[in-house]
Amino acid sequence: MVLQTIDLLRNEIPLELETVNLSEDFVTGLVLVDIINGFCTVGAGNLAPREPNRQISGMINESARLARIFCEKNLPIMAFLDSHHPNRPEDPYPPHCIAGTDESNLVPALRWLEEEPNVTIRRKDCFDGYLGSMEADGSNVFVDWVKQNQIKTLVVVGVCTDICVLDFVCSTLSARNRDFLSPLEDVVVYSRACATFDIPLEVARSTKGGLAHPQEFMHHVGLYMAKERGAKIASEISFVAAGKA
Repeated sequence: MVLQTIDLLRNEIPLELETVNLSEDFVTGLVLVDIINGFCTVGAGNLAPREPNRQISGMINESARLARIFCEKNLPIMAFLDSHHPNRPEDPYPPHCIAGTDESNLVPALRWLEEEPNVTIRRKDCFDGYLGSMEADGSNVFVDWVKQNQIKTLVVVGVCTDICVLDFVCSTLSARNRDFLSPLEDVVVYSRACATFDIPLEVARSTKGGLAHPQEFMHHVGLYMAKERGAKIASEISFVAAGKA
């Protein structure tokens, strides 16, 4: 039944994925969204997976692989880490990824990024990394990062496809359209390096306030909505040598 529903969804709102070739003539930045223990490591917190999950494991592996390529090329990387204060809940979700706990730290497969000079770590206390980059003086760490590095293309990966990834992509595209992010032109969501969580209907019905969240269904919807807002959705990403694009 679940597979039939997903097939129906894909027929009703088909999503064309593309191979994106990134030119080394211009600067491409990589944004990692919330690839942290509290969302990705089994048993690590209220919103962590309860058992190993293939979509999440694949997302971590692809994100780590891509991050290594960016580091080898000395290209800019920004990693958003969900990090909340105990007295500031994020409804409708239970307490999660509390600042100062290991829940809000990068997963072990990505912890090496903390030592890389081309990586900027930004702890955020809301779904949207764009809004979570605002400082008290009105400046925005993400906007400054794009401008200082003269980023023309942005590749986005992480969790959750339909929540924090989508929120960040939508805000970024809106800001680009208002010329707040010059010289940024393209936002690319790499589908194989994104994931979301799974709450079957029967589990949601037995949980007070629970909402069903079928993983493959919501992953597809998140990618579709990102494309509808103007992002490119990539099934493959590769680099093209300078002068050959």
